[in-house]
Amino acid sequence: MKKLNLSDFTKWWFIWDFEPSLQKTQDFEVAVKTYKKWDHEEKHFHKIATEYTVINNWKFRMWNDILWPWDIMVVYPNDATDFECLEDWSNTVVKIPCVKGDKYIVNE
Repeated sequence: MKKLNLSDFTKWWFIWDFEPSLQKTQDFEVAVKTYKKWDHEEKHFHKIATEYTVINNWKFRMWNDILWPWDIMVVYPNDATDFECLEDWSNTVVKIPCVKGDKYIVNE
């Protein structure tokens, strides 16, 4: 048995094809993310990966939808998205596959 903490990993991605990683793989990425109220992320898209986001607690806005605990958003390749936290927030993200450099910022 081994005990670790999410803070030991880059931006809380703990399974992926980067270091550090619990399991280095190109098949997928997994992270548990936390944000503070009004945090946001720039609009971006992935050309290859599909991203699955599970809302763990509180609420946030993505694509002008309000998402609540246990909602799941599926972001397909080339779907541009951003988000804004409406409360302190936590989510779990899985991206398939893990592709280095597959994040493209949308300049509007």
